[in-house]
Amino acid sequence: MDIWQTFLTKEKLPDTYLDTINQWFRPLAKTLTENKKDKNKPLVVGINGCQGSGKSTLAKALSLLLTKEHQLNSCIFSIDDFYLTRQERIELSETVHPLLISRGVPGTHDTNLLKTTLKKLLSKEIPVEFPRFDKAIDDRYPENDWQKITHSVDIIIIEGWFTGAASQNFLDLIEPINTLEKNEDKDGVWRHFVNCELEKEYQEIFSLIDELIMLKAPNFDCVLAWRTEQEEKLKNKHKSVRVNSRTMNPQEIERFIQHFQRITEHCLATLPATVNHCYSMNSQRKITKYHAL
Repeated sequence: MDIWQTFLTKEKLPDTYLDTINQWFRPLAKTLTENKKDKNKPLVVGINGCQGSGKSTLAKALSLLLTKEHQLNSCIFSIDDFYLTRQERIELSETVHPLLISRGVPGTHDTNLLKTTLKKLLSKEIPVEFPRFDKAIDDRYPENDWQKITHSVDIIIIEGWFTGAASQNFLDLIEPINTLEKNEDKDGVWRHFVNCELEKEYQEIFSLIDELIMLKAPNFDCVLAWRTEQEEKLKNKHKSVRVNSRTMNPQEIERFIQHFQRITEHCLATLPATVNHCYSMNSQRKITKYHAL
């Protein structure tokens, strides 16, 4: 079995994903390789896309292309791996706002650890350890299960649903945009906190990105279907080994994604004009168009 068939099997992808790789992502890997030649430090590549859009799959495919076809070492970070622990988020929910118990939005990550990890890799301070997060139990893995990078890398890939996002204007936060904000954030404390964290704590991280890629969904309505698929995969992965699973039912998923609606819609409206590589997708996640800056 060749490397790409192995990749498809491991990621549970249809054979048609090879067409996506050949048409869209193989040229991208070539472009990133060319851009790396002008740098004497690792190239940092960011991937933005709403939940379920295929960010982690793209990251893995790119890493394989860079390794096998361009002889470049790469590593992959998910911003999700840097979530605060459940206990830390409980404390946030008690001191700032109850909605901060839910992982995902700006303000629920250990940004200092993320910045430190990236800067170590950029300065080639090896080895580097970084956390892993278990979404099935909604908590961080113990430190002895953290990931370790033991060799210098040429390209750092960092993916996350709001990677590269900018904060909103204060006036844009006044009106709630969904029932979660209307009923559970009536005074706007939560959304103002999230916006301030995005403006302060995350922009330094995003400033380290050399090339930003966007997987652009057609609209936010797709997120519910895509996120539901993700949750089913998570349940199937952990049903035989987790008795304390915190996976969600359909009603919980529908409420959960409302935490991300504001920033996701802001990204859909603003990022396509500014990212280096934008892949527009249809509701079946098939790429229909590409444009680059």
